[in-house]
Amino acid sequence: MISITRRHLMALAGTSAALAGTNAFLPGAVRSAFAGAATPLRIERRTLDVRGRAASVFGITKPGGSHGIALDPGEGFTVDLHNATAEDTIVHWHGQTPEWSKDGVVIGPHAALRPNEVRRYDYEPRPGTHWMHSHLGLQEQLLLAAPLIVRTPEDLRADVQEVVILLHDFTFRDPTELLADLRGSAMAHATENVSSMGHGGMAGMDHMTGDEPDVPLSGLTVAPDAHAGGPGQPDLNDVEYDAYLANDRTLDDPEVVTVERGGRVRLRIINGATTSAFQIDLGTLQGTVIAADGNPVRPVKGKRFGMTMGQRLDVVLSLPREGGAWPILAQREGDRERTGIILATQGSPIARVAGEAGSAAPPVDLSLEESLFAVDPLPHRHADVTFRTALTGTMMGYVWSIDDRTWGNHTPIEVHPGQRVAIEMRNVSPMAHPMHLHGHHFQVIGINGRPLKGAVRDTVLVPVNGAVTIAFDTDNPGRWPFHCHNLLHMAAGMITEVAYETAPGRS
Repeated sequence: MISITRRHLMALAGTSAALAGTNAFLPGAVRSAFAGAATPLRIERRTLDVRGRAASVFGITKPGGSHGIALDPGEGFTVDLHNATAEDTIVHWHGQTPEWSKDGVVIGPHAALRPNEVRRYDYEPRPGTHWMHSHLGLQEQLLLAAPLIVRTPEDLRADVQEVVILLHDFTFRDPTELLADLRGSAMAHATENVSSMGHGGMAGMDHMTGDEPDVPLSGLTVAPDAHAGGPGQPDLNDVEYDAYLANDRTLDDPEVVTVERGGRVRLRIINGATTSAFQIDLGTLQGTVIAADGNPVRPVKGKRFGMTMGQRLDVVLSLPREGGAWPILAQREGDRERTGIILATQGSPIARVAGEAGSAAPPVDLSLEESLFAVDPLPHRHADVTFRTALTGTMMGYVWSIDDRTWGNHTPIEVHPGQRVAIEMRNVSPMAHPMHLHGHHFQVIGINGRPLKGAVRDTVLVPVNGAVTIAFDTDNPGRWPFHCHNLLHMAAGMITEVAYETAPGRS
């Protein structure tokens, strides 16, 4: 969690240091003022207390124990990443757009980080609220993640206190057991309901030029869900977690952030959960969304905002002049379970907040997405090429796919440098999918067939029976993963690549 005010930043400006707060979860601690100096980041095992039980999880820490990184304007991203664990790993810089070799994935010639290996990552960082997490196996479920904050000059000039919130869903179980159980139980359920399964025999990915007419969205069918309450109803949650965390803590012992009476707070919220979407509940406070996935959007006011996995929201609050305490809660969709932090003025009494709400939260949908408009949209240009693809899958064996193809049997989305590319995703499976593209930020240009000049972001929700169209420019050659950010869905096959090169042979 970051808690930092403008006066703190100004006080440190003369020494070229960035203050990140006072506790072990702050992503920013003091950074070297010497040009070219690398920040050491250590991947390690740590013990976390969750509801009175000890759990072995991962951490990404700096010297002194702070988690993650926060950079001020003009600071490059130069990191020496040290794998201090006994197993292979890798860290993906989610939201950043470095060259392909520095993306932090194990693909093509890029190898995992071996035990005790140190690897240098050096690139120009992209401003905004981002994060870092493992992209190997199911390590992300074991909390191998941390914030990655890159501030702008406007951020430093603003008289606002920053608070970073990293959300997780947590289990004491081995994540591989979770996936194995899902595959086993899904097969059993599917066998009982085999007559109702299937996704309508969707064809593979269509490849068209930008001049061809749109395909109607009517007539799509979705597989009935073996876990939901009735045929055709989406399955929201397949895993019963032991806890939900905000900055490593539950509501039994939440983070309490001291704030100023009448002050302004900027929440940088990161949904780092592996399978859980959340409704962000500001309680009595009203907030204004000013950025999505690190990119500025036109202000949207509200008290409740939905977030799917991998997404980030920046929300500005104006606090009352009288003292008080204000819970900032994240409630899992379709569930009563919740987590969060508490903002409180000095000396204010803090009431206990229950870990369960009085009723289940509604599903996260596209209502917020339809209200978001980019401050800096892509330059106006028609798509040179459009791909239309179906997000497919079945509860039979818990298999998730893109156009019925899983990883290893996938067909890469082959494009060329200098193109405007559009991808229309239609979800004909029984679960929602947060789709994430590496190496690029895209603009949401259509929802359910309706054109939209939406947000620029890197992760977008495609709900059951829904369709979302994105557009991006091919200005960063490589073989870029394009996948569902539900970790178990990706592990079960819902991943492909956007691939292009600058010369014969892949870069």
